[in-house]
Amino acid sequence: MSRPSQIALPLLAPTRGAEEALVPVRMVNEWVYCPRLAYLEWVEGEWAETGDTAQGRRVHRRVDKEQGTLPPPEDGDRDLTKASSVTLSSETLGIIAKMDVVEAQDDRVVPVDFKKGKRPHVAAGAYEPERVQLCAQGLILEDNGYSVTEGALWFAGSRERVRVAFDADLRERTRAAISELRLASTAGRRPPPLEDSPKCTRCSLAGICLPDETNFFDKGQPPRPLNPADDPALPLYVQTPGARLRKQGERLVVEADEQRIEVPLIDVSQVALLGPVGITTPTLHALMRADVPVSWMSSGGWLLGHTVGTGNRNVAVREAQFRVAADERRRMSFSRELVAAKIRNTRTLLRRNWRPDRPSDDRDRVLLSLRRIADHARTAPDEPRLLGYEGEAAAEYFGQFEAMLAPAPAKDLPAFEFARRTRRPPTDPVNALLSFGYSLLSRTMLTALSAVGLDPYMGLYHRPRHGRPALALDLMEPFRPIVSDSCVLQVINNGEVRIDDFTTNGPAWALKPPGRKSLIAAYERRLDQETTHPAFGYRISMRRLIDVQARLLARYLQGEIRAYPHYLPR
Repeated sequence: MSRPSQIALPLLAPTRGAEEALVPVRMVNEWVYCPRLAYLEWVEGEWAETGDTAQGRRVHRRVDKEQGTLPPPEDGDRDLTKASSVTLSSETLGIIAKMDVVEAQDDRVVPVDFKKGKRPHVAAGAYEPERVQLCAQGLILEDNGYSVTEGALWFAGSRERVRVAFDADLRERTRAAISELRLASTAGRRPPPLEDSPKCTRCSLAGICLPDETNFFDKGQPPRPLNPADDPALPLYVQTPGARLRKQGERLVVEADEQRIEVPLIDVSQVALLGPVGITTPTLHALMRADVPVSWMSSGGWLLGHTVGTGNRNVAVREAQFRVAADERRRMSFSRELVAAKIRNTRTLLRRNWRPDRPSDDRDRVLLSLRRIADHARTAPDEPRLLGYEGEAAAEYFGQFEAMLAPAPAKDLPAFEFARRTRRPPTDPVNALLSFGYSLLSRTMLTALSAVGLDPYMGLYHRPRHGRPALALDLMEPFRPIVSDSCVLQVINNGEVRIDDFTTNGPAWALKPPGRKSLIAAYERRLDQETTHPAFGYRISMRRLIDVQARLLARYLQGEIRAYPHYLPR
């Protein structure tokens, strides 16, 4: 007796609920092209502008304006008419489309979709994602009572029109893609990244998706150096007392005293306002619309607040963050490796910058001690013991910090001296530089975490406290010596700051504006420097590496990678 043949049927999504949003058909296109890309854009709200997306908007400009009227479906005897920018939806399928052009003649209609490139020379006349997107438009038209048997793709690059027949196979593939996307959205499960796919090389979300980097932890294959690309936009710092930041067209204008500086808005990634600096409301609105965060800092460099737009809409990553924060075992596992990484990086900085004229025995002793403490931190049984190891390492490190400071540049000039770390207030110039450098770094980390969708105030090692960006402090720990401390050494040892760049108020020392400007310049140079990612092996700027680490932290919290790779330069 023969067994009956089994036919694989697509798993259909449930009927759309009242709270479920209609899925744009362009996301169905993305799903067929790459399920992870569609999920990131539709479910998690990720987006990155590229030259391709900008060109696509220019091509659609001619049909984005509503023109003509689509006759009702019951009007079956009609002359040829065209309607552009037609928005229709299907409650049955749970999708919505803004159709470029719909042509109607006699008893049928034809959706026409505009594409920016040239017609591909493939057997079907067009690639599957474009044909599925067009067919989805046809299904919407049918659900609204129209008769549809085919559609057309207009390729602006080659000025060619390609007919697409809506046969049974294409209809089945389209319905399946719609159901798969809706089911993934409902389940809240991000699809895995493509493996070594050529599609990733041109993907606008490659630096957000991190396909090779994510696969690295399971497959072990080194990532391609194409991911991630650097963003040319840079932070804008305004620190002159009484300065005013306003917007003129698509440019930001800084007016201070009798000076006027203009910078294109597109070239600005963040804005930092230090001290009594003003900003106009239209400028603040423009920055929020452009997803450019504004950091408010005191004249002394303390981070006071952060202004952003609606922010990252990915609720799932914050839910995962709070679950891990409530899990004592996972918190301790992360914290042990975090403290060990910080200690190992302080050891690296001492080893690289120890002055030749200082006793080598002291260097060897402190390097050995820091290695021992880092090893103990990785097996700390509880949080109090871990805090003890961190404090012991800090005492060893800052106890020898002066061994990295250059002697006075001239006999008639005082040297920078350092005895111990003091914070509130800094009681000497070196501590003032360290505090300001850490404030700059915490602002950078807070911005990176917010962009990923994480809550900067719910930490794992640093416990939540009102007003303290605990997770930003977590992320910055391994970077303190490598970024902030190295910048302090640089401005001191290169003579970029001098003792007269500071002011005192009782026991407290603070930087004057020229000194702050010098440290900010050194800090931004450090972020622009390229380094080799210790886990992935490719060259990347420190600025972009911080963004990658923030995204990897989100992947770790959501369980997509097993362990978070702390930054440990060789």
